[in-house]
Amino acid sequence: MTVTVHPSAVVESGAQLHDGVSIGPFCHVGPNVELGAGTRLISHASVIGNTRVGKNCVLHPNAALGGLPQVIGMTEHPESRLEVGDGCVFREYATAHTGLPKTGGLTVMGTNCYIMIGAHVAHDCRLGNNIVMANNVSLAGHIEVGDNVWFGGLSAVHQFSRIGRNAFIGGGAIVVEDVIPFGSVVGNHAKLAGLNTVGLKRRGFTKADLHEIRAAYKAVFEGGGLFKQRLDTAAETFADKPLAMELINFIREGGDRPICKPG
Repeated sequence: MTVTVHPSAVVESGAQLHDGVSIGPFCHVGPNVELGAGTRLISHASVIGNTRVGKNCVLHPNAALGGLPQVIGMTEHPESRLEVGDGCVFREYATAHTGLPKTGGLTVMGTNCYIMIGAHVAHDCRLGNNIVMANNVSLAGHIEVGDNVWFGGLSAVHQFSRIGRNAFIGGGAIVVEDVIPFGSVVGNHAKLAGLNTVGLKRRGFTKADLHEIRAAYKAVFEGGGLFKQRLDTAAETFADKPLAMELINFIREGGDRPICKPG
């Protein structure tokens, strides 16, 4: 396979373009960029900074990857990087920025993520695989997102938040607290509305799996006593149940933000 570059595109010296890369009209590829095999920039897309994009990714018109963090005074730095996994799609005006050197300097996206119109991934975010961000979703800096998380349109997430795998963020939700694995949140400010049952069924979780997760959810978030007491009791009760313990350990590990709870 050969590399194709439209005459109107600008590919700066030093850029690495692997087999089958296609650069469309009026695109810009910076000197410190690596594009994996089969990746396509349709038109007017840009990849700059210290950015590596995996295989078979697609950038639609005006998508922009590798811009500097939106931090006042930030200048070009060799340790400010962005890494995007294979099979990711960035629709029109989607953006992802490099990381801050003083906090590790790396923004990471996993494989097969689908980032829709105007969605933004800020500096130092760490995203897993198979994530879907609908139109105009905004992730602030230093956010961790597990695999298979879906974001409804116009939702936004506070910096340093954690979102566990297989969670669902409702459209327009303003998330200012950590979201448990398998959880579903809605509202401004977002509150836990239960489990992402529909998403879990679509991903092949069995009735037994759902029963285990639901039992752990009820043990932690419902009933009497202090939250910490319920959490400790649940950890003992479900010690041999891996899905339940994933939910429980996510809470026990803690982060910079509190845990999102039912409203």
